[in-house]
Parts: sequence; structure tokens; C-alpha cells
Amino acid sequence: MSVEPVEEVERDKEGAGTPLVTTLAAAATYYSIAPGVRLNVRSGPGTGYPIVKVLPEGSRVAIHCQTPGTWVTGPYGTTNIWDNIAAGQYVSDSYVNTGSDGYIRPRCS
Repeated sequence: MSVEPVEEVERDKEGAGTPLVTTLAAAATYYSIAPGVRLNVRSGPGTGYPIVKVLPEGSRVAIHCQTPGTWVTGPYGTTNIWDNIAAGQYVSDSYVNTGSDGYIRPRCS
């Protein structure tokens, strides 16, 4: 993910500008889950972890990091990659359309 500085400028009557605030803007990338799937979100990277919620059909997720876990077969193949979508929330990458069979985000630490 790229982060670029964004500068807001206040203009006076003559058009001269002075910076007001400098902030960082970051755009998250969202990935679709497989069509027609209600996806279990687990507390850890594997099918042995409790389900913490279920994503409805048509959901999209931002992937913060990825980690190895239980092997799962889904619409996008068989993999042991699990996607961290929020604190304590993981989904199998085999249900997420990332366009890759490998890691697309950093490993979770």
C-alpha cells in the first residue's frame, strides 16, 4: 500500500497559500469473497478456532496481513494461507479473490 502526503492550503484574497494541515492518505484495497458464499470468520488462522462472525454473500474484505494455518479447499483452490481482516479475525484465502495463489500482503507477526 502506498502512502502519500496530502497538504491542505488556505488561500488569502491575493491567492497566496499557507499550509494548514499535512496529513497522510492511505487507500485500502478490498477483495471480494467467492460469489454465493457466507464466509466464517475465525479468531485464528485455522478451522479449529472459534467462529467469531459470518460475512454475508457479496462481502469484500481488506487484508491486513497473511499467515499460514490449516489447509482449506475452497472456490479459489487449496491453500494454508489465512487472511487477517481485523484484530482477531481470519478467513481462509481459498475463499477470497486476491488474484494470486500466494501471499499478497506481509506475514502477520
